[in-house]
Amino acid sequence: MTDAAWKVRPAVQAAPAASEPPRRWEMPMTAHPVDHGDQSGTDNGGVAAGPPAARAALHTAAAERLAAHGDWEPAYRHLREAVRLLHGERSGTREPQDELDRLRREHAEAHEQSRRDALTASYNRRYLDERLAALVAPGGAGGLCLALADIDHFKQVNDTHGHPFGDRVLQRMVVELGRALPEGAFCARYGGEEFALVLPDRDLDDGVRICEAARERISEHDWSAMHPDLRLTISVGIAQAPATVAEVDALVADADLLLYTAKQAGRNAVAYRRAGRVRLAGAAGARRSIPQPPAPGTRPGTAARLSAP
Repeated sequence: MTDAAWKVRPAVQAAPAASEPPRRWEMPMTAHPVDHGDQSGTDNGGVAAGPPAARAALHTAAAERLAAHGDWEPAYRHLREAVRLLHGERSGTREPQDELDRLRREHAEAHEQSRRDALTASYNRRYLDERLAALVAPGGAGGLCLALADIDHFKQVNDTHGHPFGDRVLQRMVVELGRALPEGAFCARYGGEEFALVLPDRDLDDGVRICEAARERISEHDWSAMHPDLRLTISVGIAQAPATVAEVDALVADADLLLYTAKQAGRNAVAYRRAGRVRLAGAAGARRSIPQPPAPGTRPGTAARLSAP
């Protein structure tokens, strides 16, 4: 709880201390004082009888524990009873209801922050994993494209300009990657200078087109506002899972393999697999040779360098 514990604690703390030994209702609470279930049929929510200030303190503590677990309605009932004990029925329910609404907003904000990367404010790996699992589950997306994008030579940026400058580059990169993504798609930080683009309900052609547009956007962006000598490109690997596939690990492994294939093929490229062959999108497709690693899950073998068709 915040804001002086719903304005109840100050009044509780101001109550005079008893001179006699602590009574049962004044003993410290070492467990949940009440069942988390519905207690609307009782007038004290399971809190023992005693002086109003002591009972209000127990109700306040119970409300805090319940709210911490997201049990808003029982928490509200405890809070309302604590206010009634300290201020009487004349206090009404408006103030506790306002406090409950504020707690709900804070809970929603905290939940959103738990899904965001602290540096870039993009979605984090935890949210990425949760969404991918939901999208490949039965009834999820009608096909799914996952792209992994890595900033080329980013270590040189950190080594040359320092890590604080590199952090600002990552923050700007998220903005550019997320720009012009279709509805329902999102960008998440996968780790370090690597980002994931999740494209639900998209076939491979759509996914490649979106990723190639993002690659061009990064390559053509004017980075000189950050430093006159700064120029950045990305390499991308994109994999597509039909609606019948429900294996996140295989999808991620394929996208990761294609990302490193794009780097091995000269960087600043989007790699994808069609009919068993790795290809590069756009102008990069004209490069003389493109590595042809085996698809994840196939029999391991030596990756041969074959001429692009």
